[in-house]
Amino acid sequence: MNIIRQKHAFKAAAALYGATVLSACTTVPPTNDTSASMPTADPFVAAALDEATEPKVQIVEVPKPLPLPGQLKPKPMLKADALRKQATGAPAVLSGTSAARVEPKGGRFLNAMQVYDYAPGALYQVYAAPEQVTDIALQPGERLIDVSAGDTLRWVLGDTASGTGPERRTHILVKPTGADLATNVVVTTDRRAYHLELRATDATYMAALSWRYPHDELLALRGRAAAAEREAASTTAERVDIASLNFGYRIEGDRPAWRPIRAFDDGSRTYVQMPDGGEAAVRPPLFVLRDDKEPSLVNYRVRGDAYVVDGLFEAAELRLGGKRQERVRIERTGGSR
Repeated sequence: MNIIRQKHAFKAAAALYGATVLSACTTVPPTNDTSASMPTADPFVAAALDEATEPKVQIVEVPKPLPLPGQLKPKPMLKADALRKQATGAPAVLSGTSAARVEPKGGRFLNAMQVYDYAPGALYQVYAAPEQVTDIALQPGERLIDVSAGDTLRWVLGDTASGTGPERRTHILVKPTGADLATNVVVTTDRRAYHLELRATDATYMAALSWRYPHDELLALRGRAAAAEREAASTTAERVDIASLNFGYRIEGDRPAWRPIRAFDDGSRTYVQMPDGGEAAVRPPLFVLRDDKEPSLVNYRVRGDAYVVDGLFEAAELRLGGKRQERVRIERTGGSR
C-alpha cells in the first residue's frame, strides 16, 4: 500500500515539474480574441552582451633589465665550440681550416666577378672547370712576387697584367686539365699573401675574382680626415699674402679666459684668434656693431683657434653669459699693413 502511494506521489511531482518548465518557456500573448486558448511561443530574440559586464583589456608592462656595468656577460660557449677549441693535432687542423674557408656569395658579384673581403689567413675558394680560364685579379699597383701551387701537373697557371702606371693590375690565370681536381695556391706580393683553394668541376666555374681591402680603405679614410683637420686648424689660407695683413685692431673690455689674443685682416677677411688650451671649447658668439651701435650677429666659421669673418668691420663684441654678460670689444684702428 505504501509503495502505491509513493508511486502516485512521484507521478504528481513529475507532472508539477513539467508544468512549471512549460509555463516558463511559453507565454500567452495579449489578444482581444477570448476564444484563443492555446499558448504561443515567444518570437526568437537574439542574445545581447551587456557592455558593462564585458571584460576590459589590461596592459601589463613586462620589466626590462637595464645593462648595468658588470652585468654584461659573454655568450656562453656551446659544447661543440668548446670541444673544437680544445681539439689538438689533426682534428684541430681540420677544424681551423674549415672555419677559415670563404665561399663565394651571390650578393658579392660585380657582373661576373666575385669580390671577396681580404683578411690575412683566410682560405678563398675558387671554382674552375676544364677548358675554362679563371682570372684572379690583384689590387691595382700590387706587384706579384711568386705563385706556388700544390699540383702543377694537372693545373695550368700563368700571369699577365692590365693597365699602366699606378693602375697597372696583375692577373693570375688558372685552368684545370680535368674535373674532380683540387689543390691549393699561395700568391705572394709586395703587399700581402693570398691563400686559395682551387676546385675543378664539370661545368661550373668562376670567370673572375678580386678583393676589397677594408683595412686600406680605413687607413685612407683616416688620412682624409686628418688632412681635413689640419686644413681646418690653419688660421690663414696659403693664398694669403703675409705682407698685406693688417694687425691694427684694439681689444678691450672684460678679461675672461676666452679673451682673444689678437685680431687682424687680409683686406677681405677678418680673423679673431682665440686662446688655445682648456678654454678652447668656449666659443662665445660674435656681434658686429653697426653705425647705429646696434649689435647684430655676423656669419663666421671656426678654423682651428680662430674665428674667420668674410668681410671687414669697424667694431665687434664677443658676449657670453646671462644677466651679467662678459663682453670683449674688438675695434679696428687702422694700423699699418
